[in-house]
Amino acid sequence: MKKWVESFKSSWYMGVSTVWLMIIALQWLTYTRTIWFDETNALVLGVLTAVAIVHVLLPNDSWLRLGLKAVLFVIVMYTTLERYDIFQPEGMLAARAEQFSEAIFPYVWFALIAWLLFEFCVRAVNSQRRILVFAFLNIVPLAALDSFTVVSLWKAVAWIVFATMGWLVCDHFRRFQSRFPKGWKAIRRNPFKLFINTAVVFSLVILAGVNMPFVQPVLTDPYTAWRQMQGTSNVAFNGNGLLQGQASASGYSREDGQLGGGFNFDFTPVMTVESTERSYWRGETRMTYTGSGWDADSGWGTLEDVVREEALEREAAPLTPTKTVRQRITMQGDATYPVLFGAFSINKVESLDIENGEARMQWKPEQGELHWQERAGRGTTVYPKTYTITSEVPVIPVDSLKAATSAELYPNGVDPRYVQVPRGFPQRVTDLATDITKDGQTPYEKVYLLQQYLQQNYTYTNNPALSRRESDDFVESFLFEIQEGYCDYFSTAMVMMARSQGIPARWVKGYSPGNPATTDIPQQFAENENSSQYEVTNANAHSWAEVYFGDYGWVPVEATRGFNMPLLQEAVTPADADVTQEQEPQPEQPEEQAEQAASASTDQEDSNIVPIVVAAAAVVVAAWGGYLLWLRRRSIYFFFMGLRMGGPLTDGQKIVLETERFLRFLKQKGLKREENETLRESVARWETTVTGTEAALAPILRMFEKARYSPERVTAEEWAEMQRYSSSLRKSWKGHYPVLPNLPQSGS
Repeated sequence: MKKWVESFKSSWYMGVSTVWLMIIALQWLTYTRTIWFDETNALVLGVLTAVAIVHVLLPNDSWLRLGLKAVLFVIVMYTTLERYDIFQPEGMLAARAEQFSEAIFPYVWFALIAWLLFEFCVRAVNSQRRILVFAFLNIVPLAALDSFTVVSLWKAVAWIVFATMGWLVCDHFRRFQSRFPKGWKAIRRNPFKLFINTAVVFSLVILAGVNMPFVQPVLTDPYTAWRQMQGTSNVAFNGNGLLQGQASASGYSREDGQLGGGFNFDFTPVMTVESTERSYWRGETRMTYTGSGWDADSGWGTLEDVVREEALEREAAPLTPTKTVRQRITMQGDATYPVLFGAFSINKVESLDIENGEARMQWKPEQGELHWQERAGRGTTVYPKTYTITSEVPVIPVDSLKAATSAELYPNGVDPRYVQVPRGFPQRVTDLATDITKDGQTPYEKVYLLQQYLQQNYTYTNNPALSRRESDDFVESFLFEIQEGYCDYFSTAMVMMARSQGIPARWVKGYSPGNPATTDIPQQFAENENSSQYEVTNANAHSWAEVYFGDYGWVPVEATRGFNMPLLQEAVTPADADVTQEQEPQPEQPEEQAEQAASASTDQEDSNIVPIVVAAAAVVVAAWGGYLLWLRRRSIYFFFMGLRMGGPLTDGQKIVLETERFLRFLKQKGLKREENETLRESVARWETTVTGTEAALAPILRMFEKARYSPERVTAEEWAEMQRYSSSLRKSWKGHYPVLPNLPQSGS
């Protein structure tokens, strides 16, 4: 045992290097868990942990250490694959071994490569230069993945920086140990100072980083410049979560196949809508959920020609009355879109500022989409600047709808497209929806319970903490892991939870109403004296759910926390005004501000650990600063006394002041100097009370009398001797009994 302890002490650097390397490896596993199977990630983590523990406990290379690692490798693989039901061991040992050998592929390659990389790095990264290069090779890829994938990795980068700092500190002490063995032994005898100084350095770095002012970049990075040259502002991600063309800012989505990620609010104007009713401005619908997003559904539904001033065919909803709402949309930019926007549901195109524009329009009645052919010819795009449409907005009969049972709403069953769930849809999502809706007697009540659950239990943010994500399914990861997000998260969860209960639903995207225009509508341009203008920006891009209630048709449902959907409805009692109730927004907090406030609140919740770390660093730095001031208290005292006396103090003045400070110390010990006594008389009187006082204070008395009464000049050596002697007396004085310090006496 003693031999092992000595070996462990002599190889301490190998052990701590393993810890720092393991911290860096864990940051990569933060990313791989978003693209690997759960069992693969767990297997690699288990193997690396086992190997690291053996490496720390057995720092010296030996066949025993290698054999122990191999045994643990097999044990971790066996237990992990069994835990994740990759294989179910049955029979005797030979049969189990055969089953295990068949189940290890391809998982064994991931675990083996991770082990070999770990062994290589722990041996190769053994100098200051290599540590810095290794950190660079880890930080750059993770920073790129943070920028160009939906996974947030800035915390992983911060952890790598922290581990690199710790690794460099340990490497510095390793080199110090080899060059100055006696000094290292002295440090080992008093490690407290070492830990304090290290903590102070780390705390200073943390505080400097947190309080560093933000400076806008002077130059545009090459990728952003290239995107601007290409005229690309939107982005999407492929099936692996990698950038194809990403939206770093809010706006109307062009690609819904890979939902997730975060965005920044962009308040660039999109359009101005003049309408008699405030509404959501509907764009496109999606029906097929893939597990990661929504399929474009391009082949579903029939496309019909559009004739100006003629009514468009709409899906029947005989039990829901409608109100005719006229809207005039004026686009504020040059962007083009695949559809024309309007309140649900569009009934007629009245005017268009493009000649023969109806030839470019097509109507899809099943989805209520007014499609627009964006390209007019080679290299050109055309999109109307101004168009006027009429919508038949449903007036929801809440009382009747609330009482309608499933049998009454869907006597012939439901269209399977609207209850579609992908193969392997997570069972716990269905179980959660079942538990939430267990008290609902009708589809309407079940939808209401789902809506309330989402709005009350999840938080809105435009930058969700994707590092929490473990599941491959978008809805499951939102409901059980990330538990925060923006409209795409809430609306997709709403649709799929409703579908899991057999309630037809679909996903819709477009724009929220926007804010009332700040200027009045010129009379010559007003369509109606009761019209209002709404300014819609990219920050208003939004998604929501629509639920099908049989002969009542499609009813929009807002599930996103902090958003209110303006819907028309028949007169209802307050108790009935739930799912479809129209709620006007607070005038002093427009929607964009509400979104930002919600996002800021979530970011604050997500960053609870940051104030703790910063506060701890501030305490360490403050304590260190106080300690330095205490060590320099004599110099500070003389500095201020010099200001009072009008100039720097001489060595003689310093001795006089130091003697007065020491007399105040003696007064605390009970040895008080009377006003009519000289210092020599006081010392003689104290000797009669405490034996040894006169001998202990003789050097101080001698230097004081020379500084105060003698014309001889006090030297710097005498002042240094005075400091050493007074400090030694303070440390060694025990009660009233003086202890003579072991200091050389001056010969003068």
